[in-house]
Parts: sequence; structure tokens; C-alpha cells
Amino acid sequence: MKIYLNRIDGIDDAICTMFLSKRHLTRKKEMEIRNEVRKHSVSFYDGKTPLGAIGPYYSEKLAAWLHKTLEIGVEHMTLLRFIDLSCSVYGLHRGGQDDFDAHAMRLNNRIVRASTRLGEFKSGEMSEWYQGRIVPTDVALAVLGITMPDELTYEGKTYVRAVNGYILKGEEHNHDAMRGLYMLSIPSDFIFRIQLVEYSHVYKMRNKYGTAAPELKLAIENVTDQLEAATQGLVTRELLLEIPN
Repeated sequence: MKIYLNRIDGIDDAICTMFLSKRHLTRKKEMEIRNEVRKHSVSFYDGKTPLGAIGPYYSEKLAAWLHKTLEIGVEHMTLLRFIDLSCSVYGLHRGGQDDFDAHAMRLNNRIVRASTRLGEFKSGEMSEWYQGRIVPTDVALAVLGITMPDELTYEGKTYVRAVNGYILKGEEHNHDAMRGLYMLSIPSDFIFRIQLVEYSHVYKMRNKYGTAAPELKLAIENVTDQLEAATQGLVTRELLLEIPN
């Protein structure tokens, strides 16, 4: 399983909102903020450091602005709603994805998954976390040298061999029928986008101390490490836990 924080958007907007509340924002100040953020943000994605991440040689001015924005944003969460995180996930097992899907409202439904209806899975295909932990029946039978018939008759109907079982003859290429046999251990891919404020809630629920599938906990801890690094340690786990969301 791999999870990537691909980009951070809206840091300049969030800082601007901090000045706006007390009418301290002018167009000149806004341009100063936006150019300062742009100057010290990563603008080329190398697959590791997210687009929009704060670079290692950021200015004291930017650090002070962002620190103050985060500090105020803990109480006035609307400021932090302007900061967006974009992530892609590869190979999280489907059961773990279901745990994550419980937070779809927090994502404003901005999540697209690899479909079990449009895609096909092979016998024994599973996420990395399950490898070495379980042996699917198809794999076990092959190891034992037990050959299953290509067809069988059950309750007067003929069924055709498929991954993890049998499908009614004539529907063996029907994806809706095929996915009825898929296990929750199959690897699942998806992309999502979430506000920093809403991510704080997901972190609280699904971190290593929360209640979730172990592989999802690993994913959340991993992307939080990336978030902390991408903000030069300004967005921390402690901050996420402080946000009352």
C-alpha cells in the first residue's frame, strides 16, 4: 500500500483571510502574501515533495504568517478550510477503503475509486498488508493440488469456475456477478481531496490510536508524516488534535 500527498493548495488564501477579518488586508498586502507563498513553495512535482509544499529555505516572514494563521485557525476553523490536501492511494485493501469511505462527507464527496464493477481481479490478488497473513481458498486448493471442475451443477443450474467460486453459466463475464466473489482483501486505489480542517477529524478517528483497519492506520500516519514535512513542521499531529472538529 502506498499513499502520496500530491499537493497542498490555498496556503496564501488562508493567510489572507487572517488579515481580512480586522480589515488589515489591502490589495498590496494580498499581493505580498501571494508572492511570498509562491516564492517559497514547491512548483515542480517530483513524486515525493508535494506541489505547494513550503520549501526548506522559507522566509521568517512566511513562517510567522503561517504560524499565526494556524494558531488562530484552531479556534476560527474557517481560515483552515481554505487549505486543501490532495492525495492518491494505491493498494489499500477494500475493507480499509470502506473504513475511509465512512468520512466521504468530510471530503465533500471528492473521492474517486477504482471500480470493482469495471475492473477485474485475479485469483489470490490482495493488498500488501494481507500477504503472508491469509491464504485464499483458490490458492490453498492449488497448493494442495486439488483441481476444481470448470463447471458444476447446483440446484438444477450450471455454474462456471471464476475467481473465488462459481458464476451462473451465461453470466461468467458479467462484472456485477464477478464482483460478488471478490474478497475485502483485494487491493483498492483511489484519489481524494480534503480540507485541512476535515483532515484533522479523519486523523483523530483513523490514526494509530484510533479504530480502523491496521493498513488504513498506516496510511493515515504515513500521509500525516508527509504533511508535517511539507509544511516544515508547522502542521503537526498536535495541531490536528487541537482543531475542534
